[in-house]
Amino acid sequence: MTTGDASLSGLSVTPSDNGVMLSGDLVVWTLGVLAPVPPSSRIDLSGLSRLDTAGAWDLVARRAAGADLVGLSAGHAGLLDTVADALPTRKADPAPDPRWRRLLVATGARVVGALRYLAQLAEYLGRVLVALARGLRRPSRFPMTSLVHHAQQTGLRAVPIVAVMSFLIGVVLAYQGSDQLRQFGAEVFVVDLIAISILRELGILLTAIVVAGRTASALTASIGSMKMRQEIDAMRTLGLDPDMVLILPRVLALVVMLPILGLISALSGLIGGAVMSWVELGISPAVFLARLADISVTHAIVGLVKAPVFALIIGVIGCHAGMQVGKDAESLGRMTSSAVVSAIFAVIIADAAFSIFFAQVGL
Repeated sequence: MTTGDASLSGLSVTPSDNGVMLSGDLVVWTLGVLAPVPPSSRIDLSGLSRLDTAGAWDLVARRAAGADLVGLSAGHAGLLDTVADALPTRKADPAPDPRWRRLLVATGARVVGALRYLAQLAEYLGRVLVALARGLRRPSRFPMTSLVHHAQQTGLRAVPIVAVMSFLIGVVLAYQGSDQLRQFGAEVFVVDLIAISILRELGILLTAIVVAGRTASALTASIGSMKMRQEIDAMRTLGLDPDMVLILPRVLALVVMLPILGLISALSGLIGGAVMSWVELGISPAVFLARLADISVTHAIVGLVKAPVFALIIGVIGCHAGMQVGKDAESLGRMTSSAVVSAIFAVIIADAAFSIFFAQVGL
């Protein structure tokens, strides 16, 4: 604090008995003279001749810090009040919402997001059906070459993994079933267990899951990389319909090939079950086939009916995810992972819905 009279640019700070007294001009250029004065001092402003908004802001801050401002003229007091009213006031932080409210908001947001996602999938399904109708009406525009190529990629190349997986599933079912049925002397019923499980549920479900993991990611990656390179925009510029050229052959190839893969899976599973039944229980292939002939063909029909629906689900989800890829590699990886997870989850949900439906109609 200044110990004697000090002046700079027209402002004087004079110590008094219980504070300081200002005289002269308190403007933006003279604030440095007032800076050493403690904020909580008593300040006599009766000698102040001129005051601007910068000086008024400094005095308001000092008053808020506990300074006692005396001797203000009416005009200077009005300027201080105007500056004080214009200063922003920090609002108190709102009280956090209750936990139940945050939970409801998060749940509602997820439900809305899920409904929006289902609406987008329904839109892409409609686009596939419209493209199929246009291709049937004008066969010359139908992408037959692309259909055959994607049928080979999604169907023929998936045969080894599907066959091996189903064979091992049949082996596991026969081994586990025989271990349990042996306790009741009903080992022969392991044939029924294997046949009904594989023909009705496991054959087509596991095949769809394998195809969802293998093909949904491939669909997303191929279409997404084309979108990143702006090839889809180039197609539209050339007058080519991406729905007809890209989406329709991929989805239609899945619809054609998944029932065939389901049959191969069921056959491999039955062979694996027959081999393990022969090794573990001594049920010869002839006895296995004789017992298998008593199984109703309805179980095989139920399994095959699911295949086209699963294929549509996998194809639409994979193509939709590919079209949602942005311009960076990160979005491609994110949408590829999302497509695989969504396709597998949707296939399992659809299988559960089919099980309930067939139980209700008695199949």
